[in-house]
Amino acid sequence: MAQNIYDDTGFFAGYSRLERSVAGLDGAPEWPALRALLPPLAGARVVDLGCGFGWFCRWAAEQGAAQVLGLDVSRNMLARAVEATPSPAVSYRIADLDQLALPAGAFDVAYSSLAFHYVADIRPLFRTIHDALAPGGHLVFSTEHPIYMAPTSPEWTTSADGRSVWPLDGYLNEGARRTNWLAEGVLKYHRTLGTTLSTLIASGFVLTHVEEWGPDAAQVAARPEWNIERERPMFLLIAARREG
Repeated sequence: MAQNIYDDTGFFAGYSRLERSVAGLDGAPEWPALRALLPPLAGARVVDLGCGFGWFCRWAAEQGAAQVLGLDVSRNMLARAVEATPSPAVSYRIADLDQLALPAGAFDVAYSSLAFHYVADIRPLFRTIHDALAPGGHLVFSTEHPIYMAPTSPEWTTSADGRSVWPLDGYLNEGARRTNWLAEGVLKYHRTLGTTLSTLIASGFVLTHVEEWGPDAAQVAARPEWNIERERPMFLLIAARREG
């Protein structure tokens, strides 16, 4: 079972204060790029894997999705999502992505934002998602970039010429990584970019887009403090399709 850090009182309080938690999709700097990967949602059956506060679920319903299922392991997150969701097209359910079961061919679009790096083994997860999509169905997701996850201590260092440097360490050593982010001992799973892409292909997906995301010039101009984030990609954005 996945670590349910979002039901830790201190972690949840800190997470609730983040800009993306308060402002929703508009508070997530990668959202415009991720949104561009989505197919039209009018009439679609959508599943959100790791739905959190339900921001995407509500947005999908506003785009005309016929039904939207939000899944999350955290009761705290789902309680907030249910409270904020008036649409009858949206439903929520407790689910552990490490042990996910979905009906075959039940969805046209599977979406996930920054959840898959909490999953210990993505092989059964990707196979489950593939089989749960109808032929021609789409998978669109983001995850922490493996370069971002590789350091054993996520702190910037300074090079001899005075530049800020991200301390890459053990990139090829896949597996569990614990970080102190909003709480001590947050458990995530590092895997290389190659492993993620190869596992998608082996699961039957056709890749349609791969993006190593970082803030663009316009975003840095609006938020100068983000300039340091251009030293290495923060997120990995992927779109894939089930053909048959």
